[in-house]
Amino acid sequence: MTKKEEQLKKRQEKLEAEIARIEGLKVYEREYEEYGLVCGIDEAGRGPLAGPVVAGAVILPRDSRILYLNDSKKLTEKRREILYDEIMEKAVAVGIGVVGRERIAEINILQATYEAMREAVKKLDPCPDVLLNDAVTIPGILKMQVPIIKGDAKSVSIAAASIVAKVTRDRMMAEMDKKYPGYSFASNKGYGSAAHIAALKKLGPCEIHRRTFIKNFVGENE
Repeated sequence: MTKKEEQLKKRQEKLEAEIARIEGLKVYEREYEEYGLVCGIDEAGRGPLAGPVVAGAVILPRDSRILYLNDSKKLTEKRREILYDEIMEKAVAVGIGVVGRERIAEINILQATYEAMREAVKKLDPCPDVLLNDAVTIPGILKMQVPIIKGDAKSVSIAAASIVAKVTRDRMMAEMDKKYPGYSFASNKGYGSAAHIAALKKLGPCEIHRRTFIKNFVGENE
């Protein structure tokens, strides 16, 4: 076997392994598809010091095969962007919910996350029959819900929702970086990096900082 043939064989083996992995991530979708359309739900942005929390809701076709889907945190930014476009192209429906820092301060981050998830589901057309959620049960939704611990690494639908939420939020934070320069939002996405905290102490908070999240870094009167 030539070197080129060996390389082709290895590439084919990797491709077959990835196809098998993705098919294995459809176990929940197959289990609940008898009840109708299955939707995956996940969020991005519960922990940052600034910016909104964003939820994604994705219904994939039963025969979909989007390779390399995974928990968005395990993927490179480039891979997430590529997958985002593929999800948007191939999904039956995609819904996105966004809740900003004022609402987060008003009702707390957990309730704001639930609100973003409800908003994302409400935007889906057609409506799903079963919700596969990453570890939570969403209050106020009467549809069948299946909370799955670490679901973004166990379900193709939740993984897709994870990517949609993450890419959407990252793009929003890149725009916020232009509006509020100095905090490096384009790179830290609002999370508490050392550079972000240093800028926060030097410049004080801007309009999108979460006041209850930053109280340890700035004075009470900020």
